[in-house]
Amino acid sequence: MSDTKTFLITGVSTGLGRALARAALAAGHRVVGTVRTPADAHAFEALAGDAHARILDVTDHDAVDAVVDETERDLGPVDVLVANAGYGHDGLFEESSMDDLRRQFEVNVYGTVAVIKAVLPHMRERRCGHIIAVTSMGGLITMPGLSFYHGSKFAVEGILETLGKEVADFGIHVTAVEPGSFRTDWAGRSMIRAPRVIADYDELFEPLRARRVHGNGRQPGDPDKAAAAMLRIVAADQPPTRLLLGTDALRLVRAGRDAFERDMLAWAELSASTDFDDVSRSA
Repeated sequence: MSDTKTFLITGVSTGLGRALARAALAAGHRVVGTVRTPADAHAFEALAGDAHARILDVTDHDAVDAVVDETERDLGPVDVLVANAGYGHDGLFEESSMDDLRRQFEVNVYGTVAVIKAVLPHMRERRCGHIIAVTSMGGLITMPGLSFYHGSKFAVEGILETLGKEVADFGIHVTAVEPGSFRTDWAGRSMIRAPRVIADYDELFEPLRARRVHGNGRQPGDPDKAAAAMLRIVAADQPPTRLLLGTDALRLVRAGRDAFERDMLAWAELSASTDFDDVSRSA
C-alpha cells in the first residue's frame, strides 16, 4: 500500500471526525467524508486538499452501500475506514424510552456495522485495509445517566474485537479508538438529553448532568492531537486493537479494570464451584 491513502470517514462535519479529516488532508491523503446536509458538504469540500463530501445518513443502509460502491468505483480503493458518526444519549435508564434506546443503537451500532460491512468485502478481496471505529472510553467503563450510550459502545467494542480476529489472516487491521472527554460537540449539540421526571434520582443525577453541561468546552482532550494519534496508528505496521485517547480515559479505564479484577478475585471460589465435579478434579 502506498503512503498516500484514501480515507472514508463518517461524520466529518464537526468534532473528531472533522479534526481527523483535516489532518489526513494536510498529510496528503484523499478523504471521502460523510455529512448530513448540503451546506456541510460544501464546507467540507472547501477544505484544502483532496476532499470529497458525500451526504449520508448511516441508518440508511442502502445508501451506505451506494456511497461505498461509488467511492470504490470513482475514487479508488478505500484504504482506511473510520466509522466515526454517532451521538450520545444522556438520560437515566428509568427515564429513557425504548424509542431512545432504539435510535441510539440504530446510529451508534447498526450504522457503524453497516459501514463496515459495506467496505469489508472490498478490503478482503484486496487482502489489505484498516478499519477503525471511534467508540469511547464509555465502551469500557460506565457512569450513571449514560446506560443506553454505554450499551451501544460496549456492543461496538465486542463486534470490533471479534471482527479483528476473523479478518487478521486477510491483512486487514481493526482498531477501536476510545476517546475520553474531548472539546467537541459530543456533550453539546450532539447529545440528546432525556427529560427528568423521577425525583428519586435528583440527588444522584442532577449534579452529574450539570457537570456535563457546564464542562462542555472545557474538556481536557484536544481533537487535533487525537487526529495526529490516529494518523500514527494508520501508519503503523501493527496497529493496536484498542487505542485509548486522553489521560482521563487512561485513568478511568484503569480504575474500572482494577475494580473488575477485585470483584473477580473476591468471588473466584464461587465462580470455580459451578463446573461439573469431574471437570474440577481434572483442572
